[in-house]
Amino acid sequence: MDERPGCLGGLLRIALLTWLFDFLQDRFGWGQGCSCTGVGCGCLLLLVFLAVLCSIIFGTDWTRLTWLLGWGA
Repeated sequence: MDERPGCLGGLLRIALLTWLFDFLQDRFGWGQGCSCTGVGCGCLLLLVFLAVLCSIIFGTDWTRLTWLLGWGA
């Protein structure tokens, strides 16, 4: 059974993800934090949120990806 969200549900998830990403970037992202440039946390947040966005849009199940890479049983 296809368990991907409908159009409205997916748009709501993307809107909430955008709000959370902006909030965290303002607090910990680019130019913030203890490093001289703040690039570390900004890059980490970007990669995490891109993975979550791909999960929302394409319905990616990241637990099955580990099986494809040979890490699962």
